[in-house]
Amino acid sequence: MTPAPSRLRDLPAVVAGIAATVLGAGLGELAAALVAPSASPFAVIGGAMIDLAPAWAKDLAIDLFGTGDKAALLVGIAVLLLVVAGVAGALENRRPPWGRVVLAGLGALGAVVSLTRADAGLLSPVPSLIAGAGAAVVGALLVGRLRRPPRRPVADPRADEGVTRRGVLALSGVAVMAGALAAFGSVALSGGARAISAVRSALRLPQPATTTTVPDAADLGIDGLSPVITPSADFYRIDTALVVPQVDPATWTLRVHGLVEQEVVLRWDDLVALPQKETVATLVCVSNEVGGSLIGTARWLGVPIRDILARAKPTAEADMVLSRSVDGFTASSPLEALTDDRDALLAIGMNGEPLPIEHGFPVRMVVPGLYGYVSATKWVSELEVTRFDRAEGYWTPRGWSERGPVKLQSRIDVPRAGARVEPGSTVIAGVAWHNHVGVAGVEVQVDDGPWQPATLATAISADTWVQWSLPWEATSGLHTARCRAISADGSTQTSDQAPPAPDGATGWDEATISVA
Repeated sequence: MTPAPSRLRDLPAVVAGIAATVLGAGLGELAAALVAPSASPFAVIGGAMIDLAPAWAKDLAIDLFGTGDKAALLVGIAVLLLVVAGVAGALENRRPPWGRVVLAGLGALGAVVSLTRADAGLLSPVPSLIAGAGAAVVGALLVGRLRRPPRRPVADPRADEGVTRRGVLALSGVAVMAGALAAFGSVALSGGARAISAVRSALRLPQPATTTTVPDAADLGIDGLSPVITPSADFYRIDTALVVPQVDPATWTLRVHGLVEQEVVLRWDDLVALPQKETVATLVCVSNEVGGSLIGTARWLGVPIRDILARAKPTAEADMVLSRSVDGFTASSPLEALTDDRDALLAIGMNGEPLPIEHGFPVRMVVPGLYGYVSATKWVSELEVTRFDRAEGYWTPRGWSERGPVKLQSRIDVPRAGARVEPGSTVIAGVAWHNHVGVAGVEVQVDDGPWQPATLATAISADTWVQWSLPWEATSGLHTARCRAISADGSTQTSDQAPPAPDGATGWDEATISVA
């Protein structure tokens, strides 16, 4: 019989290392559910990777995966972890105890990182330490069986080795199943999320003192065109929270401090007792590519931020408000954008319901005219009145502009890029926006023809997008349609192409249309 190649002889040890890590990770997730939900090992490492990621990496993830970027990150972490685990298993087989040292070291790294998170507590390191210890102990036991000499002489040592290898593989399977059960158990024990969901479902929003009417003419009624009001379930979600914060309104507070004459602290009951304003506003992510979908419009209910800041009385030297989320995220908003006549809100409602948990329940910021990275803080808990030369928001030191006014943009929704349409009368339609400035017109060009003015729907306000359409006689062949918006301030959307970083993408949206 030919001896097994060295690498194949390591295969059971590689499997054992992976199985031990799966079990350890499951135990860590279970421990997190019991003692520190926000310190899940995966969430801790993932959060740190998001914090360390440069702007180009964030853009790439969003370009590739869209709003599924967090799921993709978790899958990537899992794959990397399994690769390291396999290497650790082989290392334990060849040079013990270094394999278990690697596995334990991963747990220790997670524990250290957990203490750097904004919501760290005394028990935050526990889940990662349990994960590392569990993986190291189980890995050492499984690989140790491969290295253990036979208890009695055997006629064919290779046959006995085969029995041992099969036994280790079987035990590895048991470890994987145990790890999966522990992970499922962690989900079952995550009562906090279910409790906050129940609180949200039972919550009744106060009636608004002022409302916004959506004109019937705001919707052109064209199939495939983005609805004027985006359903909450379809509203884009881009943030840094791998684990969605679970905040009970009963314990929520907002602290307003810094360069103010009077520090203000509000509780939930204080906030909902104030006059509520309902407004319709379009929010845009700075990572939205030209023609992208990271934009949405909703009805928001809340208290004007300027009213809260008026209580605190910012000093003359202040020019920025640093808002902070319960998970540590910060955004730097110009003070003037929160105190002028725009409907900048501490929002508690979205489309007639309490905020969805993933969109900031119980309270978030909504600031028309600014990209979300400098304004749309979810799960907001703090407003620090300060200056741009003294403080920075989360994304500023990562290469993004400290101020983020939304740029003039337009998009083609109908026909979809790459769509096939029949010859004859059809329509080209889409949306345009220049938040807090307004859109005066949209022009469309087909192939190299002249720019033609599109028909605009009735805008809800300067803070929302507006639908547009253009009748088109489609002829057989391949065509390219492009659009450009004209702002209420007279400027025309630039054709210069620029990526999202550092302050928003520019260029004209195009759609290739096949007519046959």
